[in-house]
Amino acid sequence: MAARSLTPTSWIIPKRSARTCSWVLKPSPALTPRPGIWPSSTLSCRIASRCSDPSSETGRRKAFGKLSAPFEQDKAARPQKISADLLSQEVSGLKALRMETFLVAGSLALVSLGALLAHGTPQPTDEQRVAAAIPAKAFARPLKKRTLLIYDGNVNYGGHASIPTANYAFTLMGKRTGAFETVVTRDPQVFQADSLRRFDAVFFNNCVGNLFEDATLRRNLAEFVVAGGGLMGVHGTTVAFTRWPGAAEDWPEFGFMIGGRGAAHLDAEEKVHIRVEEPDHPLARAIGGKDFVHADEFFRVGEPYSRQRVRVLLSIDNERSAVLQGRPHVQKFREDDDYALAWVKSYGRGRVFYSAMAHHPRDFWDPRLLRFYLAGAQFVLGDLPAPTIPSAKLTPAIRAQEKLGWRLGVEAYTFHRFTFFDTVHRAAALGLPYVGGLSFQRVGGGIDKNLEPGLTDDELAQIRMKLTSAGVRILTYYIQEIPGDEAGCRRVFEFGRKLGIETFLSEPKLEALDTIERFCDAYDIKVGLHNHDRNASPNYWSPDAILKVCKGRSPRIGACADIGYWMRGGIDPVEGIRKLGSRLITIQMHDLHERSPQGRDVPWGTGKGDTERLILEMHRLRIRPVMFGLEYSDKFEDNMAEVRQCAEFFNALSLRTARTKR
Repeated sequence: MAARSLTPTSWIIPKRSARTCSWVLKPSPALTPRPGIWPSSTLSCRIASRCSDPSSETGRRKAFGKLSAPFEQDKAARPQKISADLLSQEVSGLKALRMETFLVAGSLALVSLGALLAHGTPQPTDEQRVAAAIPAKAFARPLKKRTLLIYDGNVNYGGHASIPTANYAFTLMGKRTGAFETVVTRDPQVFQADSLRRFDAVFFNNCVGNLFEDATLRRNLAEFVVAGGGLMGVHGTTVAFTRWPGAAEDWPEFGFMIGGRGAAHLDAEEKVHIRVEEPDHPLARAIGGKDFVHADEFFRVGEPYSRQRVRVLLSIDNERSAVLQGRPHVQKFREDDDYALAWVKSYGRGRVFYSAMAHHPRDFWDPRLLRFYLAGAQFVLGDLPAPTIPSAKLTPAIRAQEKLGWRLGVEAYTFHRFTFFDTVHRAAALGLPYVGGLSFQRVGGGIDKNLEPGLTDDELAQIRMKLTSAGVRILTYYIQEIPGDEAGCRRVFEFGRKLGIETFLSEPKLEALDTIERFCDAYDIKVGLHNHDRNASPNYWSPDAILKVCKGRSPRIGACADIGYWMRGGIDPVEGIRKLGSRLITIQMHDLHERSPQGRDVPWGTGKGDTERLILEMHRLRIRPVMFGLEYSDKFEDNMAEVRQCAEFFNALSLRTARTKR
């Protein structure tokens, strides 16, 4: 068939017979062109008269050929957005289609629901199966209107046949449950910073190969996730941003973000017994909370996968799978024989979900898997809370702290004679999943600079990978003074955004607070006003002083209570936190051998700080600090034994408190 013009008043739909499929242009009388919203030139599409299987990648290429948009535009012009609402009859199971086009440097990218046809349309029987399997309702009420970006590009690989079915399933699932809207594209320009701000999470739908090499776009994606966005991937996404074929690594940070690399597998119909590792985890409950048997093409991933870095939800039960397959043991791909199939993790403030089960279109009309994927989508979008502390760190005490909402982390000042990378390593050795940063501490790892604004983007990426490699998150960061000028304040908050910091600890000038408050709200980063003694911190030294300067201000500004300085200044910690109430944002914990200006640090529970009473009073008042900061200000050259004793005290108290029925 010769090339035909596709105008706004027509749509491509499949016309099938028992043996063949032809793709035809069918007028849509419900569509009426609107002046000014369509480009003057036509959108051309080459259409094959017959193709054997339009659901296959080959069939899609035959059916759709090459999309072209011969727009005349100055390439130096700013990007222009052209949109139209298409009110049409039901097409491929979707009653309303919305097409958006991004015109960037003369190229046209089709996104949103209208793009589903350009990305391949599932067979009607498949659509019916998907529609019948969609969950009836969302697992959580969205906190706001959510938008999920679905990117389904492949490079040097034909693409999995399940891709269009997944696009359709997620779009219909979001619409029917009201949980989210979708935008579908394979245009890398969607990862421009301004574009990414439209979305709550990115779903890489079975993406294989080096999707894009632009360093700015890659950095935008990493910073989007670490600052609090969501990232979801299925099946082939563990070899996204690799040089295909061969899966040679091209962007190591993406491997750390998604949680694993590689695509080693047996045949596409391998049957395994799947272990649900945490039946009570919110995402595991969605899949039924019970072990099950499934046939699929199961990837066995390699580094950087580790239970020290991800929270495993599903894995292959090797013994029972060997029985299913009639083998003495499953085929070995890893020395530890640990074959995770689904996990969650944090990347900074971002939420990550991955599942290996998405090779076949049928995976997306499996009711159990669709419930799992809906829960995963709501998790990465930010509406379904779920714990992400890595599996290897899940001691009974850590589980108790998750239940209580307590987060214990070591403050970098405890180890400030060493590098920040050393501090991260020591936190991991203590079994702690959190750490606080310090502006005057050297970074380490070949970065001979302080941990402060001014580090390069490449250096910040190294720090992010170091943190996730250790299974540790940086929650707080001390900087003596946040500047009050716009440029200086923005520089600090940009630094925090790029590392996923939740709270700054600082002692800024009073006149800087108005500017800082605006940036707190714009970046969703808190500021805990830190106290030293009365002479060093005249504006912040006591709870009363903090309350005075915080009056009428955003709840994102409050106290970082240094309990050691309180006790040295004659302030009772329990009375102090009662006064502060919800203005207590975070706390630096100490126990002293005596309550006096000469008081020195001792292990928690052995001094005069009444540490247990303080923590339990915070629990009674429902105060959940950003972090219980373990700051030990003594024996800086060799204090690991004392720091460990403090952590053990907190862990024991966590277990007792979690068992106590309130």
